[in-house]
Amino acid sequence: MFYLGIDIGKRTHVASVMNDTGKILLKGFSFSNTTEGAEALTSALHKFSTSPEDFIVGMEATGHYWLALFSYLDERQFLTHVLNPIQTDGWRNASNIRKRKTDTIDSVLIADLIRYGDFTDTSLMDENIISLKNLSRYRTYLVGTTSDFKRKVIAVLDQIFPEYETLFKRKGIFGAASKEVLLTYGSPEALEEVTADELTQALKQASKGRLGLTKADAIKQAASSSFGIRFAQEAYVFQLRSMIEQIKFLETQIKEVEKEIKHIFVQLDSVIMTVPGVGPVNGAAILGEIGDITRFSTAAKLVAYAGIDASVTKSGEYEATHNVMSKRGSPYLRKALFSAAFIASYNDPVFSAYYKKKRAEGKHHLTAVGAVARKLTYTIHAILTKNEPYKVLL
Repeated sequence: MFYLGIDIGKRTHVASVMNDTGKILLKGFSFSNTTEGAEALTSALHKFSTSPEDFIVGMEATGHYWLALFSYLDERQFLTHVLNPIQTDGWRNASNIRKRKTDTIDSVLIADLIRYGDFTDTSLMDENIISLKNLSRYRTYLVGTTSDFKRKVIAVLDQIFPEYETLFKRKGIFGAASKEVLLTYGSPEALEEVTADELTQALKQASKGRLGLTKADAIKQAASSSFGIRFAQEAYVFQLRSMIEQIKFLETQIKEVEKEIKHIFVQLDSVIMTVPGVGPVNGAAILGEIGDITRFSTAAKLVAYAGIDASVTKSGEYEATHNVMSKRGSPYLRKALFSAAFIASYNDPVFSAYYKKKRAEGKHHLTAVGAVARKLTYTIHAILTKNEPYKVLL
């Protein structure tokens, strides 16, 4: 049997091969993170054996850079173990090379760890779970980018048409009708020039009949007395229209991503959907970030991973636990849990009662929601571990 240890890098990986007796047969073989590089590795391995069954492979789960190589080796029937870097660090401390760290030494270290067998595999996620994780994070990026553009739009409007924000209260200035007005006209001067009938028709069409002449008159009146700046209007209007177009495009993309998320999520038929406050979008984010629930032997570890555990302050012999979230771990999981907790705090009798209890104790609204998020995380850990719906555990 041959033991292949691979130190993972962004562009280049380093491999070493060891036999049953611990003799190093190949040391520090460097290959690129490409198809050609992977083929160079397998060619080097053929000097020892052409059968994948004669190799046991170990590599660290370094960022996302290991995924392509793992996929390549897995397709070719290599038995590949993915290790947490903490395990290899522990093995280094127990070895004779504890004070040294290079890519070559690390690849030898991993091969030696695999040879001894004193390791635990990092749980690999189901393909659907990986997809949900990637899509959920992408959705978060799109939503964040949309918010950035909206803030910039408000900044421009504050300069050229500060009264505009008060004209659309129901859905705000980023509702369909308002966006159409900004995209078509853009400035108080343009709105002054357009006829009330033309503006009315534009509003009716964009709002599906909800808005009409009354709103058109209000807009024109505000435009005629606007205190916005009058110079460099063309530049401001150009920015405004460009940003509104970007927002519309991003909102379309968000809907497409959510559609894909829901399509994948439904296939999993997960019991997480029975948890109060959890829907397809935040449920997908939660599952994607957690991955294999067996990674977390206790609910407290999942709470810590989400970063909603209490922070600890230490000074000398003094140690104090403050009711402040550590905010370490996965920010994506934390955000999804808070989203669910907000909903559960008002719509589920158990979590609503818990929220009210915290508020009665004098806790701030957000602190109370944070407490609900922790309780919710314990519930999620229980139902995923047992694979039982929430109602069974009540």
